[in-house]
Amino acid sequence: MSTETKQDVAAEGGDTPMMIDRREAIRRVTALLGGIALVGGNALLTGCRDRSSPLGRDATFTAEDIVFLDEVADTILPETATPGAKAAKVGAFMALMVTDSYAARDQQAFRYGMRQLDEASIKEHDVGFVLATPAQRLALLERLDREQKTDSDAREAAKKAREGKTAQSDTGAATGDKHLSDQRKENATGAEATGAAAITKDPPAHFFRMMKELALLGYFTSEIGYTKAMRYIESPGRFDPCTPYTKGETSWASHA
Repeated sequence: MSTETKQDVAAEGGDTPMMIDRREAIRRVTALLGGIALVGGNALLTGCRDRSSPLGRDATFTAEDIVFLDEVADTILPETATPGAKAAKVGAFMALMVTDSYAARDQQAFRYGMRQLDEASIKEHDVGFVLATPAQRLALLERLDREQKTDSDAREAAKKAREGKTAQSDTGAATGDKHLSDQRKENATGAEATGAAAITKDPPAHFFRMMKELALLGYFTSEIGYTKAMRYIESPGRFDPCTPYTKGETSWASHA
């Protein structure tokens, strides 16, 4: 049955489902792989839903940008007994995901992070990231990884603190806007609302967290990642959750 015929049947209320667009496919894959745990918090899922802000020229990635992202991803996932991220063309995947699925402010944070990374390489090694040695690249990314972990931990602690204050405020609240929790003050009028909005609106995730998680997502959903780094059966049989594990075995690739 042709694509047009399938769509016609679906439109007429038949049993064949409508084809989904790319954003919906990305949303489903992200949810399958952990959703909010991937791609800089909820940047990917928010971007998929945010169709009101058009992408500008700044979101366009050049061929040099793709090479840069390939080197970043390949430093995170280098070639070992299996092909690395560059072989899986993860750089192009990262660029596509940012331009097609990220909200505007997350796109800006990602692009700014690329410049920061290159400038850090020049400052530390007198050459841009692409021209640095593998050892120099790894040392730089390891430092950035520690930074993003510290940033992520601080965000989580701040979030828990806000939630705790909100719970206390909701429990002992009297009347009047001055007793509202920070989240509720965002919808209030007056000077207090401005301050509360600034407190509760989280900035974009650390740029290297975005890069690292996009690299992992791109690699482990690629053909190379599925069939070389993991074990994959195109038409799996029964699901057996209690299969014995031998240390060193590769994991099984998931199925959508």
